[in-house]
Amino acid sequence: MIQKDVDQWNQLIDHLSERGVLKTLHIIQAMRKVPRGLFIPKQSIEYASMDAPLPIGMGQTVSAPHMVAIMNEALDLRVGHSVLEIGAGCGWHAATIGEIVAPKEAPRSERGHVYTMEIVAELAGRARENIMRQGFGDRVTVINDDGSAGYPEKSPYERILMTAAAPKIPPPFLEQLKVGGILIAPVGNIHLFQSLIRVTKKSDGNVTEENLGGVAFVPLTGEFGHKIK
Repeated sequence: MIQKDVDQWNQLIDHLSERGVLKTLHIIQAMRKVPRGLFIPKQSIEYASMDAPLPIGMGQTVSAPHMVAIMNEALDLRVGHSVLEIGAGCGWHAATIGEIVAPKEAPRSERGHVYTMEIVAELAGRARENIMRQGFGDRVTVINDDGSAGYPEKSPYERILMTAAAPKIPPPFLEQLKVGGILIAPVGNIHLFQSLIRVTKKSDGNVTEENLGGVAFVPLTGEFGHKIK
């Protein structure tokens, strides 16, 4: 990235901090270190610092920076967390989380890991290339599979997030979430009338739900997603 792009990205992070969207120092620092422009298609790079979703191909988008900030803050991410993301896209959101839960300055034994799932094979391949090129290969694993069923192989997870909207919280996610863990998911109809839901799993196995407000995400597909004709 050229200096102008770096400056524009830092200005956006400053703006999100001033608005109170970004609140936590280690999350702010991670967002600064992982600019969106390093992960998106070349034709969209000039728009990387706009606070809006951008197309990444195959009918999919990368979230607006403010939405990634909201979700990362709501997840209460900490060093050492094991995180499952559903919807890798271009790999950018997973990389911001990898920078938080597994910073290079932390001892290797204390670092967490991000497992990000992408149902579209071509996007999974691009995300994997981006993750490797930007030095996150030891912190983020990209899996090409139906993420709506989760990834039981590495469960349970301290944190789970969905970057696509489901008709309801997929039951496998609640099974794969650790006690005390947090799940963030957009839930609702295709494109319209969706809410960002934060789920916390209690010690008795029950969960509490909190509505964080209206959102608009692409639909989750797969076994527990929307049935799109």
